[in-house]
Amino acid sequence: MARLCQISGKRPLSGNNVSHSHNKTKRKFYPNLHKKRFYIPEEDRWITLKVSSAALRTINKNGITNVLRKARKQGNILV
Repeated sequence: MARLCQISGKRPLSGNNVSHSHNKTKRKFYPNLHKKRFYIPEEDRWITLKVSSAALRTINKNGITNVLRKARKQGNILV
């Protein structure tokens, strides 16, 4: 599961580098991932997740338990 956000499911996208002379070469756009530990009080344990910056903002807004419940329902996380 390299370069994959475990909460939002973001993964690398492909696109083109476009030079000044308009030559195109393939490139990848990688998600902004961070390895982060979260404490889950209901289970009284710590988990480590690879999350994007956008997912971190969602966790700060909605709470880790709600975000984990939604991610498990979508099938992004198996913890």
